[in-house]
Amino acid sequence: MKKLLCLFLLITMFMCCGYRKPYKYVIDAEKDAFYHNNVGLNYLRDRIYYAAIQEFKIAIQLSPDTQATAVYKSNLGETYMFIGYPDMARVCFEDALKLYGLNFKYYLNLADCYTQLNIVQSKIAEYKNSANLYDKIMLGVLYIKSGEKRRGVFILDEVCMTEPDLLITPAIKQYIKETTKDM
Repeated sequence: MKKLLCLFLLITMFMCCGYRKPYKYVIDAEKDAFYHNNVGLNYLRDRIYYAAIQEFKIAIQLSPDTQATAVYKSNLGETYMFIGYPDMARVCFEDALKLYGLNFKYYLNLADCYTQLNIVQSKIAEYKNSANLYDKIMLGVLYIKSGEKRRGVFILDEVCMTEPDLLITPAIKQYIKETTKDM
């Protein structure tokens, strides 16, 4: 009886001892990039700009050439614009547009950057010659930013009419509505 009780106690002790397999950390670049972007946004909210820039750069390096990278590059560009470096922000916004051209905010950010760099007129001349739909969107926004609101609204409205099912079309229509309120 004592042997059976000792055996039972030993078995229950081993079952309840709490041994688990060691945790293996799995590197997931997308999840880590998302984490670093969020940390960068927190630093930005707390006005710790250098740390925010570094976190956005880490996020970009962990997840290059994806749609999410466009968001990270846009966040980096916005930070550069906020601290007064539009020349560095320009590269970020242009890269964000190359990675994902269906976010209207990227067009507005790039147009603001061109305005601060005083190169709006040269960019208008550059985009005028292009037949690309996305270049027309940029051209319309640049016209509006330069003060030629009617011409810009006309171009953006033409884009909306030719591509009504494009993901960016509702944002363009909203921007047209806000712009025509002021006219």
